Amino acid sequence: MRAFRCHRGPPVSVSAVSVTATGTLYVVATPIGNLDDISARALRILREVALIAAEDTRHSMRLLQHFGIATPLAACHEHNERDEGGRFLTRLLAGEDVALISDAGTPLISDPGFHLVRQARAAGVRVVPVPGACALIAALSAAGLPSDRFSFEGFLPAKTVGRQARLQQVAEDSRTLIFYEAPHRILECLADMREVFGSDRPAVLGRELTKTFETLKGLPLGELHDWVAADSNQQRGECVVLVAGWQAPEGDEAISGEALRVLDLLLGEMPLKRAAALAADITGVRKNLLYQVALERQKDA
Repeated sequence: MRAFRCHRGPPVSVSAVSVTATGTLYVVATPIGNLDDISARALRILREVALIAAEDTRHSMRLLQHFGIATPLAACHEHNERDEGGRFLTRLLAGEDVALISDAGTPLISDPGFHLVRQARAAGVRVVPVPGACALIAALSAAGLPSDRFSFEGFLPAKTVGRQARLQQVAEDSRTLIFYEAPHRILECLADMREVFGSDRPAVLGRELTKTFETLKGLPLGELHDWVAADSNQQRGECVVLVAGWQAPEGDEAISGEALRVLDLLLGEMPLKRAAALAADITGVRKNLLYQVALERQKDA
């Protein structure tokens, strides 16, 4: 048998060797309705970590009890996230693993968690995603609208003026638009979308996804608004609204709303021909096309 000789050198003090390692922050997706949608990996992580940072501890306790998980919970919500993030960071830096969850779906997606994740990354803590349910992706996957390019706009402002202003900003976005909306505002939201995007723009309402009364209804915005207005049941539960992206008109209609706004402003200040020429320089739209539109506007005035 071959003999091995130990290297003889100066003794090494254990205290001189740093053995401290930071913990890991796991960002864990939880079900948006159907509890069967939670992954085996998510369950394992939730069992193994030292602490779970939850948006609502009472809500999350029911989830943990359902799966027999006894890991301690601590609140991490939008009102305390900036101030309380330090307590989680302290434990992570001490070598403990922490899981971050929201009430439903993927944390940070219109849910708390951003500040904690940013603090952890800035401190050199490893942040690991544990993917799973997400309402916007679930709705997009089954909506039948283009999914190669989309824009998630989250929740719109609660007031009509702010909501319409935000919608105007994306009115000519060619990507599929995805919004979250509270059930008590869904009718007002659809009315404003109809006003800004037009009644004929295709849209889909995803409501109570993965739950017993799941709805996925696709109609032009005008019809979708009327359908929801006629059925109070469609004004309950969590809502995702998907709207088809803007398509540039063809031929004589190929003028953006912004170009028309510029043209109208200039028509109020100078002769028609000069206004059309200047609007063409500003917007890049053909002068002859703008001139024809200006003539039509004068006839209708």
